Amino acid sequence: MSNDPDFELYDNTGRDADQITAAKYGTATEGDLRRWAERDARSFLSRHPLPHSLAEPEDTNRFKNALRDASTPAEASAVTQAFLDAATHHVQAISDYLVAAAQWRDQHRNASPTSPPKQFYAAASRALSALSIAHEADTRTLRNHYDPSPRRPDPPVKQPPDSPGTAPRR
Repeated sequence: MSNDPDFELYDNTGRDADQITAAKYGTATEGDLRRWAERDARSFLSRHPLPHSLAEPEDTNRFKNALRDASTPAEASAVTQAFLDAATHHVQAISDYLVAAAQWRDQHRNASPTSPPKQFYAAASRALSALSIAHEADTRTLRNHYDPSPRRPDPPVKQPPDSPGTAPRR
């Protein structure tokens, strides 16, 4: 990439912020990581078809069994992402219900921070946060596999003096 700022402006046309940052620091974008993992897990997923939604509680067993059989980070990520996608609408429904419970009869207005309505709001938020945290953990697993950070050099080891000598006398 040129050091000319005018060129950089045009070179970034059509790129999103993630792509620009990745190009600047020489790292992979999340899209790159997902694409590589999907490519590497394609044959695994053909052997382990996973449901697109969680219709029955037993459906989670299919995900757990596939995860147990996964042998690479790409395969584990494919199972994790499929599970998160399948579970998202259920978690969203739970969150929506908890918000409705918090707002029941307008009890949330002027409620104290430790009141049941505020706790319902917190639970709704945390339910959605669980999906986000799981997605971030999965992304970090892929980054560690496909795009690890450069290894930092070990700090220099202090060499002992050549001869111990004697301490000065007073």
